[in-house]
Amino acid sequence: MSNFVFVLDTNKQPLNPVPPGQARRLLKANLAAVYRRYPFTIILKYAVSNPATEPHQLKIDPGSKTTGLAIVQGDKVIWGAELTHRGQQIKNDLESRSAIRRNRRNRKTRYRQPRFLNRTRPKGWLPPSLNSRVENIVTWVNRLKRLTPITGISQELVKFDTQAMQNPEISSVEYQHSELMGFEIREYLLEKWGRKCAYCGVENIPFEVEHIHPKSKGGSDRVSNLALACHNCNQAKGNRDIKDFLAKKPDILSRILRRAKLPLKDAAAVNSTRWALFNKLSKTGLPVETGTGGRTKYNRVRLNLPKVDWLDAACVGIVENLRVLVSQPLLIAAKGWGNRQMCTPNKYGFPTKHRTRCKTFFGFQTGEMARAILPTGKFAGVHVGRLTVRESGVFEMRTALGKVSPVRHKYCKSIHRSDGYMYAFSTNIQRISD
Repeated sequence: MSNFVFVLDTNKQPLNPVPPGQARRLLKANLAAVYRRYPFTIILKYAVSNPATEPHQLKIDPGSKTTGLAIVQGDKVIWGAELTHRGQQIKNDLESRSAIRRNRRNRKTRYRQPRFLNRTRPKGWLPPSLNSRVENIVTWVNRLKRLTPITGISQELVKFDTQAMQNPEISSVEYQHSELMGFEIREYLLEKWGRKCAYCGVENIPFEVEHIHPKSKGGSDRVSNLALACHNCNQAKGNRDIKDFLAKKPDILSRILRRAKLPLKDAAAVNSTRWALFNKLSKTGLPVETGTGGRTKYNRVRLNLPKVDWLDAACVGIVENLRVLVSQPLLIAAKGWGNRQMCTPNKYGFPTKHRTRCKTFFGFQTGEMARAILPTGKFAGVHVGRLTVRESGVFEMRTALGKVSPVRHKYCKSIHRSDGYMYAFSTNIQRISD
């Protein structure tokens, strides 16, 4: 079953979400109308006095690339979504603009007096690529607050509780050997080694934690000395030194030694934004519950749930039991609002073309979600996706399956105005083995 449907009364006050079948009956009986397509929301044609709303918890699993969102009513997961960020694209665009600007200044040999402290950054400043992740999540928290009676927020505040790992620098033996210690370490290693065997690269099988420098020869239990290995590679290596084991594979040896000491880029991005996100969520006026990534995995494994982002979100915090009533989460991809750049340069920084000042053609705007019924051609059929408009009336469409082109304007019907995001639905849940 797909996500529950959000319901508003005629005064736009949020009510309890309802199953899709009940929403369909309200629409057929002309008691409600479609208010919004993504996320799907209906609005009643009558007011509801003193509605009996139930408490709903919005749970968030922040990620560097994808953030999981879930709404839990009691022990029922009634709505789920996966929000894909565009932080890396923002970083690449800023670097490209910086390079072009620097080359242009060098060509013109302009001399400028040095300025001192002209770019001081305020306290709590985040790079644009990281700040966009925070703003995307806050945007959707505020949207969901207007559509459903949310009474609390659960956030995965830290990806890994380093003190729960076995670390010689920490003296509290009892805390080192807590119930969640193994889950913290294993989740860290799965992220660090890309959920693959460090030696042969096999995926989607049960992995074993392996000591790079054998413990029997003085190797420590620090996470920098741990790797993931399949059973066969772990047995083949045994207690041999890694340099002897991979003597004939120098490329793999250098890759493993290099990665063993490198920090996690994605984990660093999450750790850099966690408190900024927490502070902004606290300003919403809702109580914010926090948890760790190890506890999230502990809950997911205990409940035997698949490894997907929106179900990870549902397992954040203290969870006793969950009934998942959703099988098709909403896939949300941040696309931005476009830019104000009127002149497009080539790779050398020279202007090549100029944009028109008009953003709307034939009643459509870039970024809108539309349904296109194409009668003939390679892409004949019905397509739903995000439009890229042109003055000629021959558009492009991005769908969950790829690009559809050409799409003429006369075959398109707008279903959701541009709001900076692209939407699709996941068709199934894949079981990912750790």
